[in-house]
Amino acid sequence: MSGETVLVTGGSGFVGTHCILQLLDAGYSVRTTVRSLAREPEVRSVLEAAGALPDAKLAFVEADLLHDEGWAAAVTGATYVLHVASPFPTTQPKNEDDLVIPAREGALRVLRAARDADVRRVVLTSSFAAVGYSAPPADGVFTEVDWTNPDDRVTAYVKSKTLAERAAWDFIATDGGALELSVINPVGILGPALSADLSSSIELIAGLMKGAMPGMPRLSFGIVDVRDVASAHLLAMTTPAAAGERFLAVAGNPMTIADVAEVLRTRMPDAAAKVPTRMLSNTLVRVLSLAVPRLRELVPQLGKVKVASNEKARSVLGWDPRSNEEAILATAQSLVDLHLLDD
Repeated sequence: MSGETVLVTGGSGFVGTHCILQLLDAGYSVRTTVRSLAREPEVRSVLEAAGALPDAKLAFVEADLLHDEGWAAAVTGATYVLHVASPFPTTQPKNEDDLVIPAREGALRVLRAARDADVRRVVLTSSFAAVGYSAPPADGVFTEVDWTNPDDRVTAYVKSKTLAERAAWDFIATDGGALELSVINPVGILGPALSADLSSSIELIAGLMKGAMPGMPRLSFGIVDVRDVASAHLLAMTTPAAAGERFLAVAGNPMTIADVAEVLRTRMPDAAAKVPTRMLSNTLVRVLSLAVPRLRELVPQLGKVKVASNEKARSVLGWDPRSNEEAILATAQSLVDLHLLDD
């Protein structure tokens, strides 16, 4: 890796910052994109607080997924690209194109620039959203061969991740030249927050711990620690057999919100004193969703349990993720340490 440069798109995001930390720790030179260079001091401060050295081999480039400017400079001289940047809203937009277009066109913009700069491999951060939101396979276990049908009744976010990943594979097949592509498809990402800029998944844990939720809807989801998502990116970047493959990043079996709440109450009783104990019926959630738009997108998932396999990532990449419980507790502890639960 001596002398090799890795571009990480979206360096200010949750996954992006953890990827940068692991790359720097492994000895790579890192370049990262931000939509405005005004964010550079803030991102450097977050990284240094998390252990990155002040003189780390880290450079910033201004580039936006919706515009061509900056991308040629961003990829020049890079051996690898981790394309992590993609919009993830806290609420669904009125117009799905507000998500679909930046995700799809942004992925293609990065791939074109990488191809033209003779980058060896791009690792794209996709999502379980592109895998598991249509009919489950016969055995009930989702794997990398499964795809969400974007024409099904899915949210704009699910559609954006599916169409962006499909477009990326199509580009590689027809216009990629020598460029290689690997894809990581994480489930719900937890793990240590590094700043007050929280992802949607961590907002859920914070909401539970603050007592902001009147009760717990009957929802279940897969969990993976952000540190393991980052390590999966680095493994997919350098493992020869990872070229042309997608990998589900999931730690174990799905957990319900009630399961997560039980872990918090049992293992961190003082910090979790406000975690609710009441279950919300599906009927009540449907009624509440009429007034709370954020709940509306959850209604189709009530009662559904989606099991996904991590066997391919384990066998091909040698990936060994932390447990669900470790990811939950690391999330909660980071919220305490950053004083993000204070009234």
